[in-house]
Amino acid sequence: MVVMSDPTDGYTRAATSFFGKDTARLGGPEAWVIWLLATAFVVWLFAIQTGYAIVSPQIQEDAGLSLAQVSAAASVYTVFFAIFQFFSGSLLDRYGTRPLLALAVALVTVGAFLYAATSGFGMLVLAQIVLALGASFGFVGAGYVGGKWFDAARYGLMFGLVQMCASVGSAIGQPTISALLELMTWKQLLAGFASAGVLLTIAFGFLVRDPAPAPGTARIARPTTNVWVGILRNLRACIGNRQVVLSALFAGAAFGTMLSVGVLWGPRVQDARGASSGFAAVLTALAWLGMAFGAPLVNVVSNRWHSRRRPAVIGLLLQAVAVTLFIYGPANGPGASMVVMFAVGLFAGTHMLGFTVAGESVSPNLIGSSAAVVNGVCFIVGGALQVIPGYLLPNDPTLGDFRAALWVMPVVLVLGALAALALRDSIPGKAADPG
Repeated sequence: MVVMSDPTDGYTRAATSFFGKDTARLGGPEAWVIWLLATAFVVWLFAIQTGYAIVSPQIQEDAGLSLAQVSAAASVYTVFFAIFQFFSGSLLDRYGTRPLLALAVALVTVGAFLYAATSGFGMLVLAQIVLALGASFGFVGAGYVGGKWFDAARYGLMFGLVQMCASVGSAIGQPTISALLELMTWKQLLAGFASAGVLLTIAFGFLVRDPAPAPGTARIARPTTNVWVGILRNLRACIGNRQVVLSALFAGAAFGTMLSVGVLWGPRVQDARGASSGFAAVLTALAWLGMAFGAPLVNVVSNRWHSRRRPAVIGLLLQAVAVTLFIYGPANGPGASMVVMFAVGLFAGTHMLGFTVAGESVSPNLIGSSAAVVNGVCFIVGGALQVIPGYLLPNDPTLGDFRAALWVMPVVLVLGALAALALRDSIPGKAADPG
């Protein structure tokens, strides 16, 4: 059973609730308010991140960039996100949510303002790095909040619900962004996202905290070791765990492929097939909608089958089939394209099992670190699948050029299925043996 550790920072533990309580009931009204705020953070930053697929052609034109530079900038975000991610989970394990998550929202807000001010490649890269630093606390932070404020048995489900909300937000956000670009410039749109971040930062500063210890519970002393030594120790413990490594690899294959399709290559391939920009945005949104269903569903299926390994392997292989059809399948009309794109996202939801298996395979004080390792690998794979094809493609690629460059995606998914097959299977609800 997964249990989130108590934060070891005395300030975080003693923080007074905005609701005027020293101790809040797990799963109560305050728990839902804080979880919804953390989830709103993820939805907001996912909208900024996935909106890059829609605004990047206009940024490319206005800033005089090449397709390789546009794909490289997208990869900069994912690679730096992955690097920062390895530290954010350990910091949450050590200090809790206050004030880390409020600072994270503020950083994404600053990054969004820089993004809106982009006039060249250098500014675009800087914006992506600042965005990545703040966003590295988003998804893992929402998972941490769910584990702290709700019953331990609901950890996997709450994490899946965060991904579901983020995916629904992306599914709605991409067509909405496409429509808004008919009414305003991409700079105005991104400035609007940044302005919303100011309000979100204020809400986090007032409301988000960790639950205080229950009456009679002894407080855990703050670690005396250097913070960086503690972070590296936590990371070493997670990376030395075979189950965590295999979970990160198969989750990275599933989510990394989905990220590269949903953020960059989906609209480009559909455009090469002759789809309008609006319909291409709808198709990409369908992929995110598919993942909104797949993310919580995979944990339900896993519990029903009493297995983590089997649904992971099957999900990855089915995703490989869907991605292969997305790249190489014939254009059979809008209906077939919609089904294929939905399937790409649906089976990409398999990546959520990586967080579940990793969390069940470590001690309670390493939950944030294990989630960060899995999420970091997800974005490393996603970054690689964005930048490598970008350098293989000409500046004005045809459908044939895309087919010649994107073959790596189904290969990565098959390799991910092999990693899932190597897992020591675990029974849902019981922690796996560490090792």
